[in-house]
Amino acid sequence: MTSSGSSIVNNIASGLSNTYAYLASLYPQDGVTFKNITAARNDNTNYLTLNQSFASYLQNNFASFDKDGDGKISADEMNKFATTISTAGVSREELSQLAMSGAYSADMVSKIIENFDEIDTNHDGRVTSAEISAYTYSCNKQEMVDEANYRKATSDMSVFYGDDTSSTDVSSYSILSYRYKNFKS
Repeated sequence: MTSSGSSIVNNIASGLSNTYAYLASLYPQDGVTFKNITAARNDNTNYLTLNQSFASYLQNNFASFDKDGDGKISADEMNKFATTISTAGVSREELSQLAMSGAYSADMVSKIIENFDEIDTNHDGRVTSAEISAYTYSCNKQEMVDEANYRKATSDMSVFYGDDTSSTDVSSYSILSYRYKNFKS
């Protein structure tokens, strides 16, 4: 996975906040209501300025944003949500919904979701930028170790098959075990 994977969490928080701010500027009297989000998404004059993916996410999750149930997403409600994402990360469900709305590369999000349990080192059901960065670093480090061991394996076929009788000290390495490479983009 590339460094863009680790920045996805911060991009989600800022993308939702920016989309909210734009919607709030369109409807200063009414506020950001479900009806107003729908109207803005259907208005072709907003084509270049409204992020449809984040607007779709706000629309599809309106009830979870409108904590006080007044029919509007307030600036305070949006700030709390964005702060939660920035500090606590995103859940598997939030990532899936954002990928379905087109906000992020389905390939990038699917790699994070595939490895979600390994990335989520504190097991809180959310992944942070730091956790994604640490996992990416670990994968890159393992790739370098495997490449070095691969070069060693070319001179000793027992290493190729992961045979313990290898004369080369490569710590139970087998070039047939490249599971982590699935995470790289």
